[in-house]
Amino acid sequence: MPSNLKPEMVTTTFDLHGFRIAQYLGVVRGITVRSRSVVGQFAAGVQQIFGGNISIYTELCEHARGEAFELMIQHAAQIGANAIIGARYDANEVTDGVTEVLAYGTAVRVEPA
Repeated sequence: MPSNLKPEMVTTTFDLHGFRIAQYLGVVRGITVRSRSVVGQFAAGVQQIFGGNISIYTELCEHARGEAFELMIQHAAQIGANAIIGARYDANEVTDGVTEVLAYGTAVRVEPA
């Protein structure tokens, strides 16, 4: 299903400059659950020894957030939104080494102001 909801139409604020909210459609979300592989845990352990940025975890987190964001956009498009306001992320550890990442916001229909 092609969507006219572009990533630039997602904002953490509660308005979108140059647009007016014509309709509120409700809360939308995208959720993904990720685990670290044994190889990834070993590589991260080696990086921890030397300190600094643990790029293995940075990459994992970035990928999980990106996937949750895309799923949130898909959810909003399915209900007819062309924008999302008040977008946020949340993350919780489900069990040791398994993390849930949630992207959520309010789906709206906007039109030029």
